[in-house]
Amino acid sequence: MAVVTLGAHIVDVLARPVTAIPPGQDTVVVDRIRATAAGAAAGTAVALARLGNEVVSVGAIGEDDLGDLLVAVMTRHGVDVSGLVRRAGEQTAASILPIRPDGGRPSFHAPGANLTLTPGAVEPGLLAAADVLHLGGPDVTFGLNDPAFLVTLAAARDAGTIITMDLLSGMPDLIQAARAFLPVVDHFLPNEEQARAMTGEDDPERAAYALLAQGPASVVVTLGAEGSLLVDASGAHRLPARKVEVVDTTGCGDAYCAGFITGLVHGKAPLECARWGTAAASIVAQGLGSDAGLTDLDAVLALLDGKEEE
Repeated sequence: MAVVTLGAHIVDVLARPVTAIPPGQDTVVVDRIRATAAGAAAGTAVALARLGNEVVSVGAIGEDDLGDLLVAVMTRHGVDVSGLVRRAGEQTAASILPIRPDGGRPSFHAPGANLTLTPGAVEPGLLAAADVLHLGGPDVTFGLNDPAFLVTLAAARDAGTIITMDLLSGMPDLIQAARAFLPVVDHFLPNEEQARAMTGEDDPERAAYALLAQGPASVVVTLGAEGSLLVDASGAHRLPARKVEVVDTTGCGDAYCAGFITGLVHGKAPLECARWGTAAASIVAQGLGSDAGLTDLDAVLALLDGKEEE
């Protein structure tokens, strides 16, 4: 088994381009509307599968049409969804995303069944059997923040499972609570806003070092158009974003995580993994939705021409 993604599962419905919400019952014609598997676990799982990994995704979804759609989409992309539990009386988490012409993405979000995810949904032995476990959004699946589950994660890590973590929200209280996972995480990949909220540091490098001191072997702070910053025992490394025409920034973080994790699966060092993540994110930014344009690992590796600056 290569990768287990555990955490937030969301259905995204995206429309582009949207410059304003029309008044009354007016209609605006857009170029495209898509429904995708998203969330820091589901979106990353699809991207990982696209990059050739064997993936099992674990999370909570509703017994509803949105849940059926999410299962169908993830299965079509090659993700093993046997780890998903269906919650009666809960809706599957979903977001409506009106995408601006510049790629910006305000959202309308219903957290739904993600709030019901608990360690009981995780099959015993699954985590220790994985090469990599990705905690996708433990800030919003806060039922996982259980001392006994942290012991389980530590045991999986001791057994050789590499643990990565990404967050989903921008809410300081939820982000702070996710700090409990840092001692059992090998590689942490927050965005700049999340790193700032967790540490109180405005400077991304100082924030990354503060997070590194709490347990991970590496911290990667994604910086949007400014690229990303990786800090590990070898020092701080800045990786510029690739110059592409941005259509939609939805899922770029998930794609970055998927590229980074794929590098880990292939035995690459964190800095090289960050390059893989940068390339994967640049592909997704050029289309609509969290899986846009990401076809296979060869397409990602073709972008790694050695021109990135450290």
